[in-house]
Amino acid sequence: METVAIKGEKRTNGGKVATRNLRNQGKIPCVVYGGDTNVSFSTVKKEVKPLVYTSDFKLAEVSLDGETHKCILKDIVFHPVTDEIVHMDFLKLTPGHNVKVEVPIEFVGESPGVIQGGKLIQQIRRVKIKATPENLVDKLTVDISNLKLGDAVRVREIHAVDGVEIINAGAIPVATVEVPRALKSAEAAAEAAAEGTEAEVTEE
Repeated sequence: METVAIKGEKRTNGGKVATRNLRNQGKIPCVVYGGDTNVSFSTVKKEVKPLVYTSDFKLAEVSLDGETHKCILKDIVFHPVTDEIVHMDFLKLTPGHNVKVEVPIEFVGESPGVIQGGKLIQQIRRVKIKATPENLVDKLTVDISNLKLGDAVRVREIHAVDGVEIINAGAIPVATVEVPRALKSAEAAAEAAAEGTEAEVTEE
């Protein structure tokens, strides 16, 4: 699993004024918490960019005054107008203690329905899991090699991983194969033609 190294500076001054001053300097107010750790710090955008602007799930190693904290990004706040990062929360990982995170879903195999001209529609891109830090994974996979036209693959069909519990309901569709309009029209025309042939045979 990829880990992003983040350098930060501990914050000694709290409050709105100090926080505003940090943002005016181009810095991001942050906090790392968990276990016996609760530290306020600041960092800059280039440090967290690989962690924030990606669809991949990654861990973070936050370095503060010689101490390193292995974390996950727990929460992030963006400015409603500029989309700049306003605040970030990091949860320190504790060995043996479960954490809940969201990881992306990856498809494996080739769908027969897609080969026939159908369109694969992904309903959800990430699932929530619960695991200890030792068992965390950066993605889960689901096999679509049996997915025919009009079929759906569901959360319960995601490949199981030891030590990882999927929290989402098993009946939730992950992806479906949509029958394209042209294919529907062709099928309807074929059915109509077949019915017409049967009617002619019956009349004779």
